[in-house]
Amino acid sequence: MIRIERPAEIDVPLVFDSPHSGRDYPPDFDHRIDRQVLRQAEDSHVEALYAGVVALGAPLLHALFPRSYIDPNRALEDLDDEMIEGPWPEATRPGDKTRRGVGLIWRRLRGLGEIYDRKLTVAEVQHRIETCWRPYHAALRALLDGAHGRFGQVWHINCHSMPAMGDETTPDGPALRADFVLGDRDGNSCDPAFTRFVAAELGALGYAVELNDPYKGAELVRRYADPAAGRHSLQIEINRRLYMDEVSLARAPGFERLRADLDRLTAAIKRHAEAALGA
Repeated sequence: MIRIERPAEIDVPLVFDSPHSGRDYPPDFDHRIDRQVLRQAEDSHVEALYAGVVALGAPLLHALFPRSYIDPNRALEDLDDEMIEGPWPEATRPGDKTRRGVGLIWRRLRGLGEIYDRKLTVAEVQHRIETCWRPYHAALRALLDGAHGRFGQVWHINCHSMPAMGDETTPDGPALRADFVLGDRDGNSCDPAFTRFVAAELGALGYAVELNDPYKGAELVRRYADPAAGRHSLQIEINRRLYMDEVSLARAPGFERLRADLDRLTAAIKRHAEAALGA
């Protein structure tokens, strides 16, 4: 349920991952909401936008399962146990995402409807954790540890896309968004100078950029970042209006331009990392 695009040799201290671009819907995903509507939860085409990083010598991990089935960018404790039939055997600590209906197991979709018309069994949720969540995290940790072990530092780019406008499930509500949002958890998940560097590169390409608003970075950035130890994690959110139709999910005319600009950005990130290492 995951895929790693690997270069012939990993020779840069960079790791890219796209946790929300999966579109393989498991047969046991018994959702009531229309599938095409549900697919609006996907970060459609993000793994294709970043495909060029493999030629740079960096790996790209991406989920094949959809985030609405189980979200790898949530903590295991961030679970609404009221969705589950019977007692959940582990501790839960529902956070703001769960309260909005988009925790580990999503309850609703962007104000468009409830995903289920029933409660899930304990066995169903455990199956999703064991077959999707844990393998994704194990693969990402292995890639990050491998790069850090080889180079002494690693730069992790957590790749996402966002709707052009927020809604009731998002921190910003129904507001128009910038072209890009960079999330470094208010300077805690990577060297702030790196965030500023990426923002400047995007600005030079003509894009409007916001920092940590409305997205600061979630579990995958929080869990694997340790800037003091040379582990830098930065979340990049791309506004979907730049490259796709948000209803049909079809690629828009701007797709190729954006992909070329991301190739320029990631090449600049590679140069930045190599300069930081003194390469």
